[in-house]
Amino acid sequence: MTLFAASRVGGRYEHTEFPPTQDILQKRSQKGADQIWEGRPKWRSTEIHQAARAGHIHLGVTTLDINGAYLAALKTWLPIGRLTHTETGAHDPKRAGVHRITPPDWTLTDLPSPLGARQEPGPLWITEPTLRLLLRCARQGLCDAPVIHESWTSGASEGLLEKMRRALADTRKTAIETGDDLTLDYIKAMYSKFVSTIGESTANREIRRPDWMHIIRSQAFANLWMKANKAHTAGLTVVEMSGTDELHIAGEWQSVFAQGRDLSQVKPKYTYTLGKDEA
Repeated sequence: MTLFAASRVGGRYEHTEFPPTQDILQKRSQKGADQIWEGRPKWRSTEIHQAARAGHIHLGVTTLDINGAYLAALKTWLPIGRLTHTETGAHDPKRAGVHRITPPDWTLTDLPSPLGARQEPGPLWITEPTLRLLLRCARQGLCDAPVIHESWTSGASEGLLEKMRRALADTRKTAIETGDDLTLDYIKAMYSKFVSTIGESTANREIRRPDWMHIIRSQAFANLWMKANKAHTAGLTVVEMSGTDELHIAGEWQSVFAQGRDLSQVKPKYTYTLGKDEA
């Protein structure tokens, strides 16, 4: 939080640290959750795994690790002030917050839904990154546009956390180049702790922005989905996607993603084979 405060000195916008918390952003119990769906993925290609079990395919798969998923997700549209309610059904790209939508049907079987592992039908509350991702998919013809019923939003900026993100990213890069694993672990702990405690957490009494917490997490999931879509568009086979940073790909992934430890690169974790060798 000290680094965050320092990064905001001279900032263009004065953000609100303790805005009123809407009912949808309040936990239903001490250990329960609020009403926001973050779009966390837990997907595997049913068709590929069924074909593998039947012995129809022999597929080599590489599990890719996305570097610094939450650190990269600090670059996202965040609401600056208190959230206000609207029922216009329209999306204003200069505002950000949470939205109650009826999601479109997702019919693609070789690419996961941007809504992640949600199975329940009907309207739901989602965050800004998930809505923007669904609208992007609609523009690309992958699905229909979601129906927006109501929104809680504020004027927004994509740069509220940018100075802090850059400082952490630069220090992380230096630590990697010098082999300083202690600093690398400390940097990871810093941004992970920031994201996990800016909501309804007693571990952080300097800010209470559960909307920010949900938005940053959702941005990490959206970033992972966009990498899956990039692989799919390039002709690779997306086999599985889960969490914030795990993508299972079949094909020459090196032609699509650069290998390394920078935030713009990916690391291969392990490889495995699906199906029987019919040769």
